Amino acid sequence: MKPFVGYKKEFLSVSQLLDLISKFSSTPSYYFLRWTHKVSGILEQQPVDKNFPMIEGQMFNHECELRWKYKCQNTYEVLLLTIADNHNDFIPVKETINKEEKEPWRIEPNNPPYAYPAYGYRPDETRFPKKLIFPESLDTRREEKNNQPKLAQRYFIDNETSTVQFVALTVESQT
Repeated sequence: MKPFVGYKKEFLSVSQLLDLISKFSSTPSYYFLRWTHKVSGILEQQPVDKNFPMIEGQMFNHECELRWKYKCQNTYEVLLLTIADNHNDFIPVKETINKEEKEPWRIEPNNPPYAYPAYGYRPDETRFPKKLIFPESLDTRREEKNNQPKLAQRYFIDNETSTVQFVALTVESQT
């Protein structure tokens, strides 16, 4: 397990983005989509053409979180946060720290299940104008759902400065 943070050099079209999302999807994977006027909530279904354009979105599973953000002319910039080593088609955000041959990133927690608990908002939470949607298959830790994937988070820490640079959503599988 080696953390990797990288981005796509070119902006991706919607069809390229959908192909990339499919490439990184595994079971279970979840999606969160944002438009200027609403959010999707956490979904189990991959986005499709008719969901675009959106201002940003993310896909997450046990191994990675893929984030995308609208740039221009229906293209998207993409960031990958993963515990599954380098991906040659992504440019690393940081290279190896040469003076010590240290890896540029570490994650917390750094032992199995490689995730901290995350909690979904209660249905009566007044922070949002509408209730946030969570799929039945995901345990948001508000009510115990045994043997279901649990919502979790993982910290990507810059090894040079020891600063948390990214907090990624993930899934803690019950196996």
